[in-house]
Amino acid sequence: MAATDSNVPRLCLSHLLLLLLTGSILFAYAARSETVIFIDSPTHGFLRSSSYAQSDSMSIPDVAAAVSMLLGFAPSQMISATSASTLNNILCPNPFNRPRAVFLLEVPAVAEHLFLSRFSASLNRKINSVGNSASIQLPGGDESFFIPLDEPLSNDGWTDKNIADFALWIGGSYVSDAVKPLNGELNFPLDDGAEVKLQMSQVADKEFTINLLTLVHNVQKAKKLHLEATNNGHRPAELLMGSFDCFKGLKEKHNTGVTQQRLELLVATSFKIFDMLLDAYSGQIVGVVLLNKEASAESVSLFDVTFSAQSSRWLAEKEDASDSISIARVLLVRQTLAWITGILLLIATLLGVYFLMNMPLTRDTLLYSNVKLD
Repeated sequence: MAATDSNVPRLCLSHLLLLLLTGSILFAYAARSETVIFIDSPTHGFLRSSSYAQSDSMSIPDVAAAVSMLLGFAPSQMISATSASTLNNILCPNPFNRPRAVFLLEVPAVAEHLFLSRFSASLNRKINSVGNSASIQLPGGDESFFIPLDEPLSNDGWTDKNIADFALWIGGSYVSDAVKPLNGELNFPLDDGAEVKLQMSQVADKEFTINLLTLVHNVQKAKKLHLEATNNGHRPAELLMGSFDCFKGLKEKHNTGVTQQRLELLVATSFKIFDMLLDAYSGQIVGVVLLNKEASAESVSLFDVTFSAQSSRWLAEKEDASDSISIARVLLVRQTLAWITGILLLIATLLGVYFLMNMPLTRDTLLYSNVKLD
């Protein structure tokens, strides 16, 4: 009996350890959970309505497949029946109704509630396979454009004037420092009456502002490329993809309220960007926002964009530039055959016209098929 009583604490301790281990695993999974938001065009219905029967989750490869299909291409990998059902719950069934332009942005998941409140008419899904990456394959040549939104600004793009133009564009203001360049203050009013103040003299605020300007600058560059292609009568598929995360330094330096204000500025800028793209693309674009809890400035994107090898469909003759005599002989034979063929066709045409004009009308069985011939 004593032995049995002594085992009770051991059993309780083992159960407690098991519960703690299970809880830690569930907590880690919840902390790493991600969300994807699909933003439809208000003038074109490329996505299912929110009232349509939906699944609650999808995987990163499913998101990549959805992006490929929105661009008008088949997914780079075979998809399962479950994934096909998931995509059917998001995309409209008409394969000819595709925007052929996608704005894909990866941002920290801490801004999830702000994005969902700002983009109310959107579809959102939880990511059920965290940590997996996926490939988005685009055809080579002029059939598709890939515009990365993470290309750093040049020295000409980071000036007081650029910051002032950006502040005016988002509805804020910028007060430059008359003594030292790039040392002013950017102010942006929020919806609740508060105001975001970014000091360019602070490293974290400066880095945050640079990333916002980089994002807007690259989107404007993509808009310019799109307008040039449209004016030339060319309509390629366009993928605008980038990531944004500069909140680590802000969290370490500022309190939660200040970081929340920066998040609101990011969401407001993203909303302004998508509104600009809708106008430039005449509504032929869909936004995809991936809220990633593991996003960091040094992290690699969850999506790998590759281009398929494009081979010519025409048979090409291999030429040896050093053998000029052989090339001259080939050209002579081709010209001779062309002239002989042309002369024979001309003679046959003249003979045919001659005999046709001198043929009795009653013998023309094509024109007078209903005439009884004697």
